[in-house]
Amino acid sequence: MGRKKLLSERHPLFYFVSVWQKRMLRYLEWYLGNKKFAKIKAEESLPYRVKKHQSVLIKKLGNSDVRLQYNKVTNLKIAIQHINGIIIKPGETFSFCKLVGYPTKKKGYLPGMELSYGEAREGIGGGLCQLSNLIHWLVIHSPLQVTERYHHSFDPFPDDGRVLPFGSGATVFYNYRDYRFTNETPYTFQIKLWISKKCLEGELRIDRELDFAYHVFEKNHCFIKMNGEYYRKNEIWREKIAKFQGGKVLETELITKNFAKVKYVPESYVEKA
Repeated sequence: MGRKKLLSERHPLFYFVSVWQKRMLRYLEWYLGNKKFAKIKAEESLPYRVKKHQSVLIKKLGNSDVRLQYNKVTNLKIAIQHINGIIIKPGETFSFCKLVGYPTKKKGYLPGMELSYGEAREGIGGGLCQLSNLIHWLVIHSPLQVTERYHHSFDPFPDDGRVLPFGSGATVFYNYRDYRFTNETPYTFQIKLWISKKCLEGELRIDRELDFAYHVFEKNHCFIKMNGEYYRKNEIWREKIAKFQGGKVLETELITKNFAKVKYVPESYVEKA
C-alpha cells in the first residue's frame, strides 16, 4: 500500500490554506518574537576569511529544461542582493527567508526548478536552494550554530561533477522552511556573495583571525535497493583542527545522517531484502 495522502495534497485549496497558515505563524514569530535577526549589511569586507566556495551555475540534470537553469541564474542574482555583505553580530540570527523575502514575478523572479512532493517541477523563484546550499557549506566550516535546516527527502538526478558530499545542503521554501544559524560566539561574521562567469561564489568572513579551522567530510556512502526502489545514504562528519599545531584534531563530530529515495537507477548498489 502507498503512503496515505495528507489533506493538503488532496486539493489545491487545502494546500494553499495549509501553506498560508504556516506562513502567518512564521510572520508572527518574526515580528512579535524576541529573536534578534541580522539585518545590517556592509559593503566593505571584514578582514579575515573563514571559508570560500563556488558552485557551477549551469549543470546537466537528466532531461531537465535548461531554460529553467538560466532562469535560476536570474533568480540568484536578485536574491544575493539581499544577503551580500550581511553582518552577523554576536547574539544575532541569520534568516534566509527573512532577508530574501517572498520570490514573486513582480520582483523579477522567473520560473526555475524546485523539488516538491518527490518531483522536480517548475516554480517562480526556483533554484534559490543553490544559494542556501552554498551558505550552509560556508557556515559548517565555522563555529556558528545552525538552528534551522531542511534537506530534500529524495535525490532526483545522478551526480554531475558533484564536489560536495550528498546531503550537505539546505533547502528553503518561503517562509516556514527557513535556513537559519545563530552567532553564539564573541566574533562578528559576514557573508559575501557574487556571480562570476560560470559560478555562484561566496565566502564567510570574520573580524578576528581564528586559531582553528574545520574539515567537513563524508562517511559510509552507498546506494541501496529495497523492495524494488533505490535509496542513498551517507554521514556528514566534521573535524575541528588547530591551525597552528600542525593540524592537530581537537574535536570530531557527526553533523548529520542522510537517507533519501533515489529517482534514478544508480550505477552500483547494495540489494537488501
